Amino acid sequence: MTNYAILLEKPRQFHALTGYTLEEFNALLPYFEQSFLEYMQTTHTLTGKKRRKRRFVDYCNTPLPTIEDKLVFILTYLRKATTQDIFGETFDMPQSVVNKWIHILHPCLNQALAKAGELPARQSDQMRFPEAPQSTFFQDGVERPIQRPKDKERQCTYYSGKKKRHTVKNNVVVNERAKICLLTSSCEGKKHDKKISDEADIRLPEGSILYQDTGFQGFALVGVIIVQPKKKPRGKELTAKEKARNREISRIRIRVEHAISGVKRYRIVKDTLRNWKKGFRDQVMETCCGLHNFRLNYRPWHYDPVPVAT
Repeated sequence: MTNYAILLEKPRQFHALTGYTLEEFNALLPYFEQSFLEYMQTTHTLTGKKRRKRRFVDYCNTPLPTIEDKLVFILTYLRKATTQDIFGETFDMPQSVVNKWIHILHPCLNQALAKAGELPARQSDQMRFPEAPQSTFFQDGVERPIQRPKDKERQCTYYSGKKKRHTVKNNVVVNERAKICLLTSSCEGKKHDKKISDEADIRLPEGSILYQDTGFQGFALVGVIIVQPKKKPRGKELTAKEKARNREISRIRIRVEHAISGVKRYRIVKDTLRNWKKGFRDQVMETCCGLHNFRLNYRPWHYDPVPVAT
């Protein structure tokens, strides 16, 4: 059986299972505890029903007796994304109980990250910007595999020609520190990156710089400098100077790829998603972006300054 007390003596295994060091885990724990107690004591029972009079207390035979065990449980689920049967064997509980705890603790973790101020904005007008006169941002699309829909029309809608499989898609906007500032709503894999950004009505401060790849060809914002690689003309070749320029842009734009890989450390958004609960696909991506942002406060990535765009 896996629990916090056992993992506490194995820091490397703790990091491998949860994606967090002990320092990061302990920093997140107070926010999680507050969110969990607010959820359980004032609103809901373990079965999800509205609470009336009796206050929440842990049962003596609960498989997750401490708040640390609860946070380890949900972080491990997001990190490993195994089937609930296997997960139940790891934490010594039946599959039905695993499912119940997942859908209790995941919203609490999401709310904890919101309290910590690390969740990405979901609407453009909710984004928070630095006061720097010229800020730099990076934009890219993220696709996540899903199980093949049974309905023929949905099969066509969710089939991604790029990935050659059925997916859901989001666009992300990342700042210079590789933190995710904006996460668009999850949509079908067939939709083009540019169309997602157009529908999201992305807005950035005037004078800022936005790096993007050729998948956003034609996307522009008023007062924002757009930097993207030059696309190879049909039937022609790029010059040596144009290729060198494209490589330079790619070296700068790589931090958005690093941010996406940081989110996909959690296999729940990397492997084929098996959880069919309504709204879970979208919220779990938001949670993993928040976990990535929170982790960067303790393990920041260091990049060379972005050159001024001309």
